[in-house]
Amino acid sequence: MLTTTAYGLAILLNVFIIFIGVRFLLVPRAAAAGYGVPAKKDGDAAYLTIKGLRDSSYGILGLALLAFAGAHAEAWFMLVVALAPLGDTLIVLRHGGTKATAFGIHFATAVVVLINAALLFAI
Repeated sequence: MLTTTAYGLAILLNVFIIFIGVRFLLVPRAAAAGYGVPAKKDGDAAYLTIKGLRDSSYGILGLALLAFAGAHAEAWFMLVVALAPLGDTLIVLRHGGTKATAFGIHFATAVVVLINAALLFAI
């Protein structure tokens, strides 16, 4: 049961971050608003593309690690990659986003990723 939960959560988290990355590539302004810091209309769209590529890459790498290197490698990956949503929490707070978005989305994501890392280390 623990193995199924750990692997299932890891797959779900990786697929979800791929979805977020693709959304930033396809509809960057809407994705930025959902992130918690709306993009400026005259801003440089390249930064939104960078976010999309970053998130997509994280998700693909996570799935590859899970498939080809196993739970232990994925656990280390999740432990490290939790820094991204922790940083996102600070970005949202520092740039006028709401506390609800910062903590309810980004910080909560970091906690779930860290829980998944612990589950993966346990199997």
